[in-house]
Amino acid sequence: MKIEFIERNYKIPSRLKEVITDKVNRLSKYFGDDAKVKVLCSEQNKIQKLELTIVNKGMLYRSEVESDEMYNNIDLALPKIERQIVRHKDKKIAKNRVKEIGAFEFIKEAPEEKLPEVFKKKTFELEPITVEDAKDYIDRLGHEFFVFLNAETGKVNVLYRRKDEKFGLIEVNY
Repeated sequence: MKIEFIERNYKIPSRLKEVITDKVNRLSKYFGDDAKVKVLCSEQNKIQKLELTIVNKGMLYRSEVESDEMYNNIDLALPKIERQIVRHKDKKIAKNRVKEIGAFEFIKEAPEEKLPEVFKKKTFELEPITVEDAKDYIDRLGHEFFVFLNAETGKVNVLYRRKDEKFGLIEVNY
């Protein structure tokens, strides 16, 4: 596994890098040597945040945790990642490896495999609007996201409210 460390307002001590590398490498039994791991450590207002992203053969596993201690964060992030791997064991990439392994590294038992059903279906016409209008719709409707046709680019966009109350914009290419 190839591990890349990224620091944002936080200097990763060499001991923490060793601990993270050791623990993340325990997940290599699911992936082999092809996996790429990105570990982003940041700090804001004395809250330390760890984002762990693993990409392997088209599959993406991601965990984001916050606490007052980065060493705790790695112990919170890895079980989340392992649950995602086990949950997606029916995907052809991880399927055989999960069956071979049997014992888990960071979780005690396999998570339930029940997928939620589609609860509601909506169909609507996309009218061209600006990003500013989409922000207004999110606020007025009380939604967390809004799908719209961007009047400036002519592309389908998804505007969403992030955890930090800022907005994110996804532009769909098709």
